[in-house]
Amino acid sequence: MTKPFGLLAALCALMTASPALAAEGAGLDGASLSLAWGIPFAGMLLSIAIMPLVAAHFWHHHYGKVALFWALAVLVPFVAFAGTGVTVFEVMHAALLEYIPFIILLFTLFTISGGILVTGNLHGSPAVNTALLAIGTVLASLIGTTGASMVLIRPLLRANDGRRHNVHTVVFFIFLVSNIGGSLTPLGDPPLFLGFLKGVDFFWTTSHLFHDTVLVVVLLLAAYYLLDRWFHAREEGRPPKHDPTPTTERIGLRGLANLPLLAGVIGAILMSALWKPDIEFNVAGTPLPLPSVLRDLVLLALAGVSIWITPAFIRERNGFDWEPIREVAKLFAAIFLTIIPVIAILKAGANGALAPLVALVTDANGGPVNAGYFWMTGLLSGFLDNAPTYLVFFNLAGGDAEALMTTHAVTLEAISAGAVFMGALTYIGNAPNFMVLAIARSRGVKMPSFFGYMAWSGIFLLPCFALLTFLYFR
Repeated sequence: MTKPFGLLAALCALMTASPALAAEGAGLDGASLSLAWGIPFAGMLLSIAIMPLVAAHFWHHHYGKVALFWALAVLVPFVAFAGTGVTVFEVMHAALLEYIPFIILLFTLFTISGGILVTGNLHGSPAVNTALLAIGTVLASLIGTTGASMVLIRPLLRANDGRRHNVHTVVFFIFLVSNIGGSLTPLGDPPLFLGFLKGVDFFWTTSHLFHDTVLVVVLLLAAYYLLDRWFHAREEGRPPKHDPTPTTERIGLRGLANLPLLAGVIGAILMSALWKPDIEFNVAGTPLPLPSVLRDLVLLALAGVSIWITPAFIRERNGFDWEPIREVAKLFAAIFLTIIPVIAILKAGANGALAPLVALVTDANGGPVNAGYFWMTGLLSGFLDNAPTYLVFFNLAGGDAEALMTTHAVTLEAISAGAVFMGALTYIGNAPNFMVLAIARSRGVKMPSFFGYMAWSGIFLLPCFALLTFLYFR
């Protein structure tokens, strides 16, 4: 296994090339690139999708090497094809403006939420379970889908480990807390934070996805409550199952000192969105605004404070370790590198090699087909990964945040909703999905197979998404 953040370190030599050379790369022409340049990106995403399922042991020990292979598969020929200057510029641009802020936010939310412990053992009745799912859904937009999932999945499992039927509870937890609940702020889900980094206003998603989110959440919570009542009724009159985690500890929260730190995260991001001084730093041809630099430094400081003030036993009881964030950092380093030529091709529009894809989401008058954006972004998010998929379709729609927030607001709404909502279609659509799956299985829950889970999502999610299309994206 490579060392933590090893892939990023391996690229430092390339990134430290002359700024003068980097400046030459500002005019990369995507129209000159063939589809072959997308092979490393597709290979990286397919590796994430397939290898954990068919070669779990190999993937667990060597995912860093796999990521490095695909990164080099695009970087080495890119240097030969476009030159060092173009390559350095594009790599620095992606790293400084997208990858590093993205990883810093995930790291900070992961660290702070891992210091919050829900104590006690609730009784998993239909009403209690539905309330927990609703609370988690709201939390997901405040502390991220990963943070909310890690804070609440263990208390939910403890509440239901005395019941015979609890698979459906974990499945709906993945639907709501690990995915759909993160749709209202850039803090909630990685795709929306990428949009924020691209210029989408912080509260744009709150106002434009609120009605979509409320509709889907209400439908799913109602369906879950009725389903859980049915399963609960089947257990009445039967001998109670042994509760493996009995406790008399009071229900409560430990690690409360981390809550102000979460408020600090929100404040830092709002500061970077609202404060616009005319100060920026030029790093190898890439402008870095002062608010963005300060935001990232504040986030790292908040993570450090969380590590310092949180008692070790809280993280131990949460089952907290650094491996998930190490994996995300390595994999997304490769994703952000391999996607560089794909984005360049998309920016070329009808003149690029992905012109047929453009045609699928463009009507005869050259306008966007919003239903096409919703379903294509969503389905690819479910089977690949929703963050890079969002980035692909954001650029396919023009990549101009100002235009997408105004003239084409419904298109951006469709892309955002597709990426966040349909990440719930499979175990691999969003990072927390697989983490929740692993935790549930370790607690003895007989979770469905990959395709078994898809049967659940097909039955409960696809009708909701079809209704969204009919109401908002026709």
